[in-house]
Amino acid sequence: MKNFLAKMKNEEGQALVEYGLLVALIAVVCIAIITTLGVNVRTTFTTIAGAL
Repeated sequence: MKNFLAKMKNEEGQALVEYGLLVALIAVVCIAIITTLGVNVRTTFTTIAGAL
């Protein structure tokens, strides 16, 4: 019984780490997308301001 409980605790910790890595990956992708969009928006506004 003790071995079973120890294994359950270990798997829960592993799942938590996996979810943490997944959240970190999603955050990195979101930051990359926002950074790219920010540069594109800045370029667009600079072009529009120059045309005015």
